[in-house]
Amino acid sequence: MYQEISKLILYRNFGRNNILQRISDCIREIGGPKTDPSDGDLTPEQKSGLQSRIYEAVHDLLDLATAYGFDHDLWRDYLAFLLITNENSLSLTAEKKGIEDGSVRQFALQDMKVFARLFVFDFGPAEQAMGIDCFKTITDYQAIEKRAQNYNRNVSLRVRETSDAISRVLEDCGITVGNPGGDMDQAASRMLEILSDFYRDYGVGMFGLNKAFRIREYEGSDTAEIGFRGSAEGRSITFLPINNMDHVMLDDLIGYEIQKKKLRDNTEAFLAGHRANNCLLYGDAGTGKSTSIKALINEYYDRGLRMIEIYKHQFQWLSSVISEVKHRNYKFIIYMDDLSFEDFEIEYKYLKAVIEGGLESRPDNVLIYATSNRRHLIRETWNDTSDVDLEKHRGDTLQEKLSLVDRFGISIPYMKPGKKDFMEIVRRLAERNPHISMDESLLEQEAQKWEMSHGGFSGRVAQQFVDDLAGRSTK
Repeated sequence: MYQEISKLILYRNFGRNNILQRISDCIREIGGPKTDPSDGDLTPEQKSGLQSRIYEAVHDLLDLATAYGFDHDLWRDYLAFLLITNENSLSLTAEKKGIEDGSVRQFALQDMKVFARLFVFDFGPAEQAMGIDCFKTITDYQAIEKRAQNYNRNVSLRVRETSDAISRVLEDCGITVGNPGGDMDQAASRMLEILSDFYRDYGVGMFGLNKAFRIREYEGSDTAEIGFRGSAEGRSITFLPINNMDHVMLDDLIGYEIQKKKLRDNTEAFLAGHRANNCLLYGDAGTGKSTSIKALINEYYDRGLRMIEIYKHQFQWLSSVISEVKHRNYKFIIYMDDLSFEDFEIEYKYLKAVIEGGLESRPDNVLIYATSNRRHLIRETWNDTSDVDLEKHRGDTLQEKLSLVDRFGISIPYMKPGKKDFMEIVRRLAERNPHISMDESLLEQEAQKWEMSHGGFSGRVAQQFVDDLAGRSTK
């Protein structure tokens, strides 16, 4: 195995300390096939140490399998995962153009032969030498059924489809465990075809497989197996996929038709490559601002839309984030929820520079969508408008604060519904819930009692009331 991995040209950068390399190192140190556990130069201490390292690698593989819902043959699923997530000169180009003929294709075919042999690697001799059977278990694994929210179902389906497709190719070409011969040239060509189709349809890496991400500062020298790293301007960040997203659509939000149309029209123009604006959704709490933006990623993921959620304390990383995504073949919305600033906070200056005003213009594949309960984002005090000359250039300060909201080309108001609209929201939510069967007049009476003690009229309060009513109805 170690000799095979050393032959990789394009698909070789999987990060330090990756599972493939660790298992390969252990196989190499075992010293090849042994028919007798006592054969060879391994001392009991060395053997125990190797067993521990193998178990640790298998443990990490099981964690990865749990995160992404692998099943049946975790080893092959893992190798397929590496192939479809590895960002290299071939895969990144194929994301836009497909895999074309040329010298790089020859290198890719060589790598496919290596992966073909890894797919059918025989762990039996190593297990016999070490007195273990963990590889036999992970290559015939029965996963426990999990809720979709507990793992990344989208990645799971794509990985297993790719793993199964490659397995069928190898079987067709006569390449099996214990018999790595067969028609290797044909197998490599067909494997590359599978990957080319995948890159064209879904892209490469985590951006291709996931809808939404958050970021965190990257520390240390190892690349995470289930995140991916980017760096710019001397800074390093990790993009972490968000797996447990609600599958909400814009039509699920009752009312606010004008607001949803503005948001949809701007987003579709963006996806079509036309000029589009940054958007600020502002207004009362619980009116569906965040829901509207989250719904976009569910509606337009298949058209190449991706979303990156950034918190206020991370605004210093905005330039780095944009540098990482500006050359990718996707459209990115940078999402900022509940955006507001106190008068002593200066993070808004990072945002102003990124939106408009810095030397580097915002790339065409990036927009910023934000929600806020404040129309002007930055808290204003009476000192800002007082006639008392507390600051020599008070007008300049006020203008600087107000200029942030002006840089959002589209501002969409989401205000609390009146009583009539609130009751309509309650009725329609109740109609969707199979557990609720209540006379309309009684439903309105109960809803009115609920809103009086839960913050007044809003879509959120209506949803909470219906959820509570459904919960009581099922008891």
